[in-house]
Amino acid sequence: MQNIDFHRHTIAVLVDNEFGVLARVVGLFSGRGYNIESLTVAKVDDDENLSRITIVTSGTEMVIAQIKAQLERLVPVHKIADLTIDGPSVEREMALVKVECKGEKRVEALRMADIFRARAVDTTEKSFVFEVTGVRDKVKAFVELMGPLGKTEVCRTGIVAVKRGDETI
Repeated sequence: MQNIDFHRHTIAVLVDNEFGVLARVVGLFSGRGYNIESLTVAKVDDDENLSRITIVTSGTEMVIAQIKAQLERLVPVHKIADLTIDGPSVEREMALVKVECKGEKRVEALRMADIFRARAVDTTEKSFVFEVTGVRDKVKAFVELMGPLGKTEVCRTGIVAVKRGDETI
């Protein structure tokens, strides 16, 4: 049996900020059966009306090459960067985690938040909302540790990433 080597890639795409562009990018993935693990998008340049889409996906080298080639063919795409192979980059994710707890569990939730450098952005007598930022594994670990302490809701941003140094996409 052949060993298929899947790799996780973070791809940044600079596109025109116009109606339907995100749907076309997502359609490219779904139409070909490619999975999107994380997707973030926001307007990044008012003057040129550009948005940046950050996509985390996995596949073989051939699949990743196909994804990038097909993205380059979309008309509103200006630039593409595979941050996984184009050199060092910084990746972060943010999550809001609601925890409902009392007594010792409340104290333990605050201790865990301190260890993970999470901030309490909202608090009531019965709950906290923590904001945690970091690499994907850190965010995942924090969310998992809050489970037994009373986690009731989680909202995650997905990965945002940028090349290190003075190079841009």
